[in-house]
Amino acid sequence: MSAPAEPPIEGYHAHVYYDEKTRAAAAALREAVAARFPVTLGRWRERPVGPHSCAMYQIAFAPGLFAELVPFLMRHHRGLSVFIHPLTGDDAADHSEHALWLGRQLPLDLSKL
Repeated sequence: MSAPAEPPIEGYHAHVYYDEKTRAAAAALREAVAARFPVTLGRWRERPVGPHSCAMYQIAFAPGLFAELVPFLMRHHRGLSVFIHPLTGDDAADHSEHALWLGRQLPLDLSKL
């Protein structure tokens, strides 16, 4: 018996977290990403939203960019916490089992998914 087919990865989100002291670094990273990659940048979220425990913005990107964008974020995240997860339609698994962190891991409230 074969294993059930996994849902395809339709895209990715990278969430860049910041606070009052690190907002300038987050802005510089945002500008650098926008200048180099065809991504969709989300709004600045000054307060926690959804499962995210602090201020952040989102970078949405296509699967074909993963091999270039993620190494760029690894090298240039400026000490910021960055949460990267796939988009498969299973929000709980995408935000837990299938996710990765750059920098310090922050708490997520998965009950809000």
